[in-house]
Amino acid sequence: MSAIADNADGPNEIIKVLFALFPNYNTLDVAGPLEILSRALHDIKDKESKGFKIEMVGPAAAMTSTQGLTIKADMDYEDANEELEDYDLIIVPGGDGVTDVLDKNSEPLNLLKNFVTLHEKSPSKERTVLAISNGSLVLGQLGMLEGLAATTHPDYYTRLETICQTASTRDMSMRTDVMEERYVVNNARFDLGDNPEDNPYIIRKQAVEETVGPNTMHARRKSIARKGSNAWRDSKRRESIARRASMPLGGMRLITTGGTAAGLDAALYLVGSLVSHDSALEVARVMQYSWVKGVTVDAIDV
Repeated sequence: MSAIADNADGPNEIIKVLFALFPNYNTLDVAGPLEILSRALHDIKDKESKGFKIEMVGPAAAMTSTQGLTIKADMDYEDANEELEDYDLIIVPGGDGVTDVLDKNSEPLNLLKNFVTLHEKSPSKERTVLAISNGSLVLGQLGMLEGLAATTHPDYYTRLETICQTASTRDMSMRTDVMEERYVVNNARFDLGDNPEDNPYIIRKQAVEETVGPNTMHARRKSIARKGSNAWRDSKRRESIARRASMPLGGMRLITTGGTAAGLDAALYLVGSLVSHDSALEVARVMQYSWVKGVTVDAIDV
């Protein structure tokens, strides 16, 4: 079953989340989204109506962050790969350890590759990958960002551009549009309304190419402040599975963020999209956090 039922009036399902840890992850890249997702409720008046079930995977029994926080893993990567079909959302943090992951070609690279393969074979289930800060470099090296748009911590814009260019050349595939945004969502699901061209929540990838040119190596586009997203489950439209399957990654939602605090914003976006907008607003209120919204590129309905 999808994390979001085909019938929007159906029962509220638990979205299963897997944090893909590695040595020297960044603490807040995990703790921030963990705080937000664990607070999300399908019914903001019912504390038992949890929206997410969260687990941790790591290459060892416990993973220590760059800042010294140790988190116990619920499973190792071998078990996680075997049980991958159970999960709806994988979160990849950033941190100093990203460099070792890339240099050693280590997990979570294989986990993410298998998650994409699984979704391409079974696109009817809604799946999401969220990469926070320089965690987006992991997706870039795998080729997961080819033909999509992405962002990362500002210190890593050029590195992400280079990694994505190398991947697109290697795979003879489409380039990546690196954007200076709070977070960037690809393959979203929400109602575009009667006039999609005027929808303030979406940026057409075509418009980006018209601005920077389709063959530009470093095609970074600065924010034009078209922010936000509506929850897909509030839409009266229903997408075509065939349309979804024809998109990059089989239409799997893929989100990348800027620096660490932007991971909080993207986590609130996920609450709004997968649970409800009201739930996201309530989480932000309780945390006294001002939600800064990012952009959506090429949604399912476009």
